[in-house]
Amino acid sequence: MQDEERLLAEVQDEFGLIRVYEVGDYRFLEFGAAVEQSCVFTPAPSWLEYDYTRAMLIGALCHPAPETALFLGLGAGTLTQACLEFLPLEDVEAIELRPAVPELAMRYLGLQNDVRLYIRIGDAVELLESAESADLVFVDLYTDVGPAAAHLAWNFLKRCQEKLNPGGWLVINQWGTDEGKPLGAALLRGLFHRHYWECSVKEGNVVLLVPADLDQELDFDGLRQRAETLAPRLGYSLDYLIAALRPAS
Repeated sequence: MQDEERLLAEVQDEFGLIRVYEVGDYRFLEFGAAVEQSCVFTPAPSWLEYDYTRAMLIGALCHPAPETALFLGLGAGTLTQACLEFLPLEDVEAIELRPAVPELAMRYLGLQNDVRLYIRIGDAVELLESAESADLVFVDLYTDVGPAAAHLAWNFLKRCQEKLNPGGWLVINQWGTDEGKPLGAALLRGLFHRHYWECSVKEGNVVLLVPADLDQELDFDGLRQRAETLAPRLGYSLDYLIAALRPAS
């Protein structure tokens, strides 16, 4: 017998509808007309259910010892929770457009009020300039109809990379095309000089791992070792996603 869907919260703001609903041990954050944004396993809110969030965690593990992180787009906060729990982070900033999102995440979706986490409300395009530089920058910005044009713009993505500390990594969750390439592939190749790595995942997204500069390479041996060490705490292996990494196509 399947668990029934139970609506926990519904908020209408200037951008549209936000819903939180529950099915068994899972809770979901949904935007607009039934567009699922996040999934939380309630017994363990730092569990990453989706491959695209696990691929973004791989981006974090590209850095041997990150101390600071910037999240552009919070959602239910599952990736933020995972990074706070499993990485040696000391200072984390998150920028979220909609005030109701972090409120719902803390009330229903297990986001902890961690002293290391600072959440700002507003448009990432406008607030990026005043954000602190970081070892890790995550870009996961979607509405119920896809990524906004401003978040695919050359200048915005360039500014995201420029927020990285030396040795840092920019991790972008990008929509995938039918050919398995990231949306805006030509722009991305030009902007980052083809110097990044891609990971296509089963949800249809392509996660991009972009180093801070052209002299910085991806240390696959170090990445595999860090992922292997972390696997018992995560409860799953990341090997299959690391094996799927490819140079910019």
